[in-house]
Amino acid sequence: MHAHDFFLILLIILLTARVFAELIVRCKGPSVIGELLAGVVLGPSLLGWIEPIEAIQLMAEIGIILLLFEVGLGSDLQQLARSGRKSLVVALAGFAVPLLLGFSVGYWIFNLELLVSLFIGGTLTATSIGITARVLTDLRRHHSQEGQIILGAAILDDVMGVVLLALLYEFSIGGGVTLGNIGKVISFVAVFFVLAPMAAKLMSSVIKHVNTTTEIPGLIPTTIVSLVLLFAWLAHFMGAPELLGGFAAGLALSRRFFLPFGAALHADPSFAERIEVEMKSIIHLFTPIFFVMVGISLNLREIDWSSPFIWVFSMVLLIVAIIGKLTGPLFIRESWPVRWIIGTAMVPRGEVGLIFAELGRESGIFNNEIYAGMVIVIAFTTVLSPLAMQQMYHSFSHHMKKTA
Repeated sequence: MHAHDFFLILLIILLTARVFAELIVRCKGPSVIGELLAGVVLGPSLLGWIEPIEAIQLMAEIGIILLLFEVGLGSDLQQLARSGRKSLVVALAGFAVPLLLGFSVGYWIFNLELLVSLFIGGTLTATSIGITARVLTDLRRHHSQEGQIILGAAILDDVMGVVLLALLYEFSIGGGVTLGNIGKVISFVAVFFVLAPMAAKLMSSVIKHVNTTTEIPGLIPTTIVSLVLLFAWLAHFMGAPELLGGFAAGLALSRRFFLPFGAALHADPSFAERIEVEMKSIIHLFTPIFFVMVGISLNLREIDWSSPFIWVFSMVLLIVAIIGKLTGPLFIRESWPVRWIIGTAMVPRGEVGLIFAELGRESGIFNNEIYAGMVIVIAFTTVLSPLAMQQMYHSFSHHMKKTA
């Protein structure tokens, strides 16, 4: 491929993603759905203008690593500590129930293989903290009691989801589900999450010092992207998905990360905020490429839409995906309106669910029909949940004012 062809493809991807995202946001939906639709329109499903070439796939991979960095960077572990037991209960139930239900549906009802069923269950454990946080912020409920529980549970869900993703990744490349593989991944994740924050804190203090002396602009984005890519490479080198490294780097540099055994390395909140601000434009440049590539990879023409499997599979999993997240708040002491809102807020799978589904497709575990079914479920949960939350807050507004 000639360079000028690549430039044209990249131009089309970026502009189409932006236009579709703007349209969806104006219709009160999440921008990620617009970017996904842009890929479906540009790819073999509709126009067939763009194929998933290697250069764009590499840029998409950088996009997903940076997206997980942003998720980690936005994680407020002190907030998680404040919301405490209720967040933990909601997160554990909202993680375990969809995993078990999704696995059971795949393995027992549709007679799919063990690893395929595990990936289906794993995909349903996801909660999109970005979409949930955005809806709560738009409704001005992110500082409320139920908002704290929701965000705390979503953070925990992300951490558990990334660990599960590392496990499933190892199963997909390491010859199936074995105790040896499980032990290897869990020990790696434990070591990585202990050492990575300390390394990131030390590096960030060096970056902060150099930033006060340098006369050349752009030091923070250059060094932080380099740090994230280093962590991604280390994660892959040690046998886990690269995006785990991005998440660990973001978590370590987050504004409210604390190390009980390393108080001297405590983050400077203003510097962490500056990292967040200066990295945003780079993250917003690369992450749409990932979501467009997900849409391009989804060839809807190859799916037999007359087959009842795709419809039954999608609808059963959609019901399981919603019920699985609504069960979490049943185990905490709150009024029924608050429980419904917490459960509904945990439903959207968004970008985190798409990461799972894409890993399943890339590793050859999901065939085209299962992959399409998972994307349909992710899209519906991502669109329906924000709309349902807005409606619930409107209906329960009197009750919500009392708990604000």
